[in-house]
Amino acid sequence: MMLFRVVFGLLLLAGLLCFAMYIATSRPIWRQRGLVVVKWAVLAGLGFFGVLILERLAVML
Repeated sequence: MMLFRVVFGLLLLAGLLCFAMYIATSRPIWRQRGLVVVKWAVLAGLGFFGVLILERLAVML
């Protein structure tokens, strides 16, 4: 569980840094990288909540 939180937090931090670099340099490659990182952060978040739901279902059964 802690691993998911660390990965999710690092992905959000990396996305934030990429967007900050885009603002600082106005180079579109940083925006593209930021969007890719945010997409992976969303997938990591969905995986985290999926694990939580499966744990709850296992307890109920």
